[in-house]
Amino acid sequence: MKAVTTSPPPDVDVVLPCLDEAGALPWVLTRIPAGWRALVVDNGSTDGSARIARGLGATVVTEPRRGFGAACHAGLTAATAEIVCFCDCDASLDPGLLRPFVGEIRAGTADLVLGRRRPRGRGAWPAHARAGNLALARMLRRRTGLDLHDLGPLRAARREPLLALGLTDRRSGYPLQMVVRAADAGWRITERDVPYLPRTGASKVTGTWRGTWHAVRDMRAVLAEVPAGPDARGGAHEGNSR
Repeated sequence: MKAVTTSPPPDVDVVLPCLDEAGALPWVLTRIPAGWRALVVDNGSTDGSARIARGLGATVVTEPRRGFGAACHAGLTAATAEIVCFCDCDASLDPGLLRPFVGEIRAGTADLVLGRRRPRGRGAWPAHARAGNLALARMLRRRTGLDLHDLGPLRAARREPLLALGLTDRRSGYPLQMVVRAADAGWRITERDVPYLPRTGASKVTGTWRGTWHAVRDMRAVLAEVPAGPDARGGAHEGNSR
């Protein structure tokens, strides 16, 4: 009888929300660290992104409901690794930069690690998108009391506590809601500088003033949420205080 071989469980799952990123996928997927699993969440691509991702060895999750948050959350619920990372799939961020993020989580020195984007190259971060991010970061600091400067998509945390946050936003407010609810739950949240490169292809959100405005609107709604009571959400670790 032929022995059945199974792949070892992934050390880390990397969620990559994807909408028509065929040009960026080869660069992104070759930078996933060894032993980690790429979860490419296809959010309605028409350029063959899902086929390309499978061909490059990624696990493809299909999320028909449009929205950045919908794609991210589909990836989170499909993940099985203890630690889950998030990264854009447009080649603006190198998923290999997540190694020290995961190191902090494993060491127990942080519960959520965020990437603070530092633009590299002309056109890496359009002025209107940067202005919107700065305004929201100021509001986030007032809302949480944390010294945070960016709402960027590169991040890492443990899967089960993330699910326990009960994230509900399925649009552009998802990354911010994660930070706000984690802060309300007393998580230790840190930032690391990361290079931010010009993206491959056209932006679906912040490439235009209109897209930026919709993102800011979604995020302002998240900031207006009433904080939950101390027993409403579990902390990422016992005895966590902020």
